[in-house]
Amino acid sequence: MSLPVRAPAPVRAPRAQWLGVRERGSLALLRLMAALSLGLGRRTSRAILHAVTAYYFAFTPRARRASRGYLRRALGREPRLGERYRHFHHFATTIHDRVFLAGDRAATLALSIEGEALMRAQQASGRGAILLGAHFGSFAIVGAVGRRIEGVRIAMAMYEDNAGKLRRLFEAIGAGAAPPIVPLGHVDSMLRIAERLDRGEFVGILGDRSLGGDAHHPVRLLGERTLLPTGPMRIAAILGCPVIFMAGLYRGTNRYHVVFEPVADFTGLRAAVRRAAVDAAIERYAALLDGHCRRDPYNWFNFYEFWNPADSEAS
Repeated sequence: MSLPVRAPAPVRAPRAQWLGVRERGSLALLRLMAALSLGLGRRTSRAILHAVTAYYFAFTPRARRASRGYLRRALGREPRLGERYRHFHHFATTIHDRVFLAGDRAATLALSIEGEALMRAQQASGRGAILLGAHFGSFAIVGAVGRRIEGVRIAMAMYEDNAGKLRRLFEAIGAGAAPPIVPLGHVDSMLRIAERLDRGEFVGILGDRSLGGDAHHPVRLLGERTLLPTGPMRIAAILGCPVIFMAGLYRGTNRYHVVFEPVADFTGLRAAVRRAAVDAAIERYAALLDGHCRRDPYNWFNFYEFWNPADSEAS
């Protein structure tokens, strides 16, 4: 008699490296940048952005090394100095443009949407979905989709510390209330997400980082093995809802391209096959992220060693 095959137990990862990376900048600087940006306009204030980018590129060697290692993988060759600077400038631009999104000046940005039919079909079903993103492109620009597709409501699920930072950011740039946030890590977090899904809302979660010590699944990303947290996908599987990949890609000047692609549909999923279904969905998510990193390499904003720390080189 053959024994049933069980999926391998999820990997437990050590404390996340990104938690040890201090985020630079201050609320006072954000307020100053917001005032200058809204006063001078996007085009003029972008001249200041180059000075800010140059400063961080020069004085953040750890982030510079991580950027170089990532670009080497995404481009398949050693990145040139201008390409490495461009990576930093793309990140700075997406932060800068939050001022215009939050300040209700989104018309200054050109937005195209891929997968709008998928979102409309999900909305028409009356049931929401998990939007699974990454620190790739602009999460804020995805929120603007709700103003383009009538009736689409998007909330964000994040840990309390990050939620507090986001609220302070919006307060600093004079944007009023932050987008709806579902705090994670609470006993009722799952219930709050379920309530929004039942109301036909979309809940965005970033699936490429965790607080460390959580369950992870090994995947291949840009040709190398790394670990992705299983938590966001497990939430979707337990709640029995679809998962849609999302990314808000910065394409230069004032252009953004928002992408929605199907990842998995856990509707009616049996508990007996949940782990295998979650693992397969994470691998699908990793494959989508891999493809977008290769097509839009400068949109990756994990400025720490995401793969093997031993791979880091002096810049």
